[in-house]
Amino acid sequence: MKKITWILLLLLVTGCTWKMSSVKSLNLNTEWWKTAVFYEVFVRSFYDSNGDGIGDIKGLTEKLDYLNDGDPNTTDDLGITGLWLMPIHPSPSYHGYDVLNYYAINPEYGTMEDFKVFLEEAHKRGIHVIIDLVINHSSSQHPFFQNALTSENATYHDWYLWSNTSKGNGWHEAIISGETKYFYGYFCDCMPDFNYSNPEVTTQMEKVVSFWLKDVGVDGFRIDAAKHLFEEGTQLENVPETHSWFKEFYPFYKAINEDAYTVGEVAQSSARLTTEYADEQMDMIFNFEMANGFMNSTRGESNSSINSAVTFTLQDAPNWNFGTFLTNHDQNRVMSVLNGKIEKAKVAAFLLLTSPGTPFIYYGEEIGMVGVKPDEDIRLPMQWDGTKNGGFTIGIPWRSLNADYTTVNVARGMKTPDSLLKYYQQLIALRNAYPALSRGSYLPVATENSKIYTAIRQADKQTLLLITNLSKDVIAEYTLTYSGDGIRRGDYVLKPVFGSQKDGSLKVEKNGFSAVSPAGELPPYSTAIYIIER
Repeated sequence: MKKITWILLLLLVTGCTWKMSSVKSLNLNTEWWKTAVFYEVFVRSFYDSNGDGIGDIKGLTEKLDYLNDGDPNTTDDLGITGLWLMPIHPSPSYHGYDVLNYYAINPEYGTMEDFKVFLEEAHKRGIHVIIDLVINHSSSQHPFFQNALTSENATYHDWYLWSNTSKGNGWHEAIISGETKYFYGYFCDCMPDFNYSNPEVTTQMEKVVSFWLKDVGVDGFRIDAAKHLFEEGTQLENVPETHSWFKEFYPFYKAINEDAYTVGEVAQSSARLTTEYADEQMDMIFNFEMANGFMNSTRGESNSSINSAVTFTLQDAPNWNFGTFLTNHDQNRVMSVLNGKIEKAKVAAFLLLTSPGTPFIYYGEEIGMVGVKPDEDIRLPMQWDGTKNGGFTIGIPWRSLNADYTTVNVARGMKTPDSLLKYYQQLIALRNAYPALSRGSYLPVATENSKIYTAIRQADKQTLLLITNLSKDVIAEYTLTYSGDGIRRGDYVLKPVFGSQKDGSLKVEKNGFSAVSPAGELPPYSTAIYIIER
């Protein structure tokens, strides 16, 4: 009986028996992700539909109208057009990054049928859905690894990395046939790394990708730990073999669906890597350098960090083809980094949502949820209202909510005209409405005042000027300078499309403009977007 159970489980996790009809896809445009606004969701913490204290797929479906109701005439939804779901597969951990079965839904989250309904409903609202693809390692409890532990001749032994001696950090002891061996797991002994030198591993992962794109119908993947697939001696990340693997991976998934999108996690503060991996390996990777620039300039009330990030990005990745964010599920939350300052959180949101790249918003960021490590405390349940358990569950939540949920929640944000949530809604609506913000070029504008950040975004015949006062001070005197030929010479008016500033004027000479202060006095932490018109 045990042998039959093992075979059935093995067939399931290798994808040999599970098939399901394809979900109807969106009418996609080429490279739709370049104009998308994404929202990162930890399903366990978003909304619990059945009272067991754990967020689930049905709960996520119930809350889709909050994210985007599909009606462009309404203003009470967030307006996002993409969802990134953190791991949704069966796993022995709460976070899911140690996968037990790549072809199934975590039973705590629901069923594959639940996911199919969710996907259909998301697509109806114009929301693309990508899921976490954890390909660097499996769970140590995965049937493949359990098989690998039985013998050096076992079917799946060579799917993992082994040594007769310990090579230091990342190598973990195991007893095989009475002998001590060591396997490699970069993150922990609970997550043994796959051996991608074995082509059978690649074949299996291609089956996984094909299943989710073709049979299920997701729109792409966020690739976890992308830089760690291969190691070369003491070099544990970004080795040539990893790039070579992704260069074969790219045409594989594009052949299944040319509109499929991948964004890679390469956690490193270097914009240069965004072009190294986006060269027909993945569609994008996250730009951690820009994220650091956003947050450090907001926290320090100085433009030095964001200007530095922009300078290096213009040098290393001038096409701006990358994902941007403020913080994510591995970092202390924005509001905690900014010491609870709502006005600073608005400035950070402004920098994110008016800059080039594809923005990703971490769930709860838009209402000002706080959270500092350990990881469980930066992934707490979503705060929907001021009722018991924040409206997240009618049961006992898998982890207690932040104590401030009675005052920091979606319901209150919806009713408060100047709330952080309303601010996010307005900025996302502007980004969706103005091509210059979603796909426009970036023209740097200089200022002698380090407390001001300013830039020009431009697409087609649309030119926008961005100005923000990063500081707590009123700024009455300042000048802006732009050197370049991006704007034709002539006299222009500045009409505010965002912020409370008045109309301004601008005179552009042959090589740009210099020493102008078109926006008048800048209140503390003020943000403004002007459209430049003749």
